[in-house]
Amino acid sequence: MAESTFREDRYEHMRYRRCGQSGLKLPEISLGAWETFGGYRGPEEARKCLFGAFDLGITHFDLANNYGVPPGNAEVVCGQIIRDMPRDELIVSSKAGYYMWPGPYGEWSSRKYIVASCDQSLKRTGLEYFDIFYSHRFDPDTPLDETMGALNTLVQQGKALYVGISSYSGAATNEAVGIARAHDWAPITIHQPYYNILGRGIEKDLVAEARRNGIGIIPFCPLASGLLTDKYLGGSIPAHSRAAEKWGEDWVKNNLSPERVRKLERLNEMAKQRGQTLAQMSLAWVLRLPEITSALIGASSLQQIQENVAALENLAFTDEELKEIDHLFPAA
Repeated sequence: MAESTFREDRYEHMRYRRCGQSGLKLPEISLGAWETFGGYRGPEEARKCLFGAFDLGITHFDLANNYGVPPGNAEVVCGQIIRDMPRDELIVSSKAGYYMWPGPYGEWSSRKYIVASCDQSLKRTGLEYFDIFYSHRFDPDTPLDETMGALNTLVQQGKALYVGISSYSGAATNEAVGIARAHDWAPITIHQPYYNILGRGIEKDLVAEARRNGIGIIPFCPLASGLLTDKYLGGSIPAHSRAAEKWGEDWVKNNLSPERVRKLERLNEMAKQRGQTLAQMSLAWVLRLPEITSALIGASSLQQIQENVAALENLAFTDEELKEIDHLFPAA
């Protein structure tokens, strides 16, 4: 598909942040495919979302080998779409770490698994390389130098331009950085952790390690799987939501106690006073930290993406607002 099908002003309104100390810049909002594209949303909706996101200046699309139903389908669906887009203007990432095939080589972070998984992901997407390839989770049974060496091999083979890690602790991140430096291997450019107002664990040590080592942070689940939106505040499950179609009523009961709902309602009132939705304020809050390169959203419709990008219109917080959020949902 010709580049002219996309808006010519797509870069005029999105802001881009440098990823740690690297030369790589990412949009402040990135789009991921976890549980949506190739999962409970089909190819046509995925195409609308990816094309629409690109028109908004979102250049980064995040995948993993196990995303979709069956696992791997997200790479198939998104790969077909991305091949109709200007590849050199895109940052496409994928990951390896979770179960993909039977036997001892089908998960975790051995050299065998990471290299084989990357090859499979490239075939599914139909791409020649990934811009970023991640170790999706820390493997306690594989030497970290083997994992980092495998990621470096992908760079040497031209299958990845940058490497990253996901869901590593601050200590494991620091160790991985040291190994890569000692061997003069591809440096860790980016870390993808779980982070949002309800889950602030990375503030303990990971943020400081990322800052010290020049690593960018791109949090996943910045809206806590929809809890930091207004759709569950009434206590019911909206039709066509992930909770309705995938997780069920028990998920809502387990995650939305009356006390938590009360606190979320207070956050919602604060967001209204800022002229934002709860989702927009929650994204702005994640992006308040200079160590954060981008907020990685999921979406089941273009409307959701448009609403989330509008969060960038107001990223400033007063000291009083931050203190109130800390009071409601303190860092652990």
